[in-house]
Amino acid sequence: MNTRAVKTAHPTRSADLDQVPGPQSPALGTAGGAGAGIGVGRRVLGAVALAATVPYLTLKAAWLAGSGIGIPRGSVLRDPGLFFTVANSLTLAMDACLIALVLVLTRPWGMRVPAWLLVVPAFVATGLLTPILTGFPGQLLIRALGVEADTGAARAVREPFLDPWVFDVVYTGFTVQGLALAGLFVPYARQRWGHRWQGVPGPRLPSSTGVVAGAAAAAGLLVGAAYLYWGFGGTAGLTAGQRAERTADWTVVSVIHAACAGGAGAGAVLLARGWWPGRGSARGRARWPLALAWTGSAAALSWGAWLLIASLSGEFEGAQGTTGGMYLAYAGQMITGLLGVAVLARFLTARRTDR
Repeated sequence: MNTRAVKTAHPTRSADLDQVPGPQSPALGTAGGAGAGIGVGRRVLGAVALAATVPYLTLKAAWLAGSGIGIPRGSVLRDPGLFFTVANSLTLAMDACLIALVLVLTRPWGMRVPAWLLVVPAFVATGLLTPILTGFPGQLLIRALGVEADTGAARAVREPFLDPWVFDVVYTGFTVQGLALAGLFVPYARQRWGHRWQGVPGPRLPSSTGVVAGAAAAAGLLVGAAYLYWGFGGTAGLTAGQRAERTADWTVVSVIHAACAGGAGAGAVLLARGWWPGRGSARGRARWPLALAWTGSAAALSWGAWLLIASLSGEFEGAQGTTGGMYLAYAGQMITGLLGVAVLARFLTARRTDR
């Protein structure tokens, strides 16, 4: 998309999420625990994920070294200011961290890593990669169907930024990374924490959690409505440059942001109210609302934060500028994500205490 295990005797105070092993989360160090289930398939996925980081890491390292590869004349990246230098360094480090994340997910000792040390980067990776995983193929499909993704008017007002091939190479790599990481993290999470989203759920979450979930849903609806409005032709709250630059790609990106914000709110409500198939039975599982809340909250929070910070830098938007409406949309994304995270944390804490 071109949018720029700390153990403790008291389970309720544990710093780790795996204090009590469940039916599908064997005790660490047993034959069925650490290292079990890490087969050839997961090792292959790990190798694929690592290989997919090479193009992005290479480009970022080259730009930080002063290379102009993939940067057209007239681009702000030819003479980057402090924001782009810091952004390139930070994103290079973030993608490099994927190497450590893959090792945690594919090595036997990975089951003994403190939960927060894995959950935080996995959450950020989910948030940043999900819109790319869904939006980039959508953009490719639009082009394959012959829909003009870049109009003459859009090209006339757009400032040069990166050569088109850079986006194709980088986002293809991100797509492969996202798919491979999902294939690694899901079985890891099922083995280590699967007891948290199956079986009788226990005490209902307090009403205050429902209020937070309702706020997440309301914020998600507002943000989603704004993005859909802009994506399908609405002009209020946009600058003249943004109105002229809108393309089919813009529509795809807007729909993805709307879906992520709405998913965060919907997942939070489902978790808070216990609305999922089989709830209260031995076979009832909360994995789908949990996955919805996790993915939507991660995407809304991560992209909202990135877009807000980038816009405030004064370099990212170029001559187009950023309107108050756009700032509100970015802040709304962040708020939706944060509220979703609060519900997620309360849900997982309740499941740990109950079991």
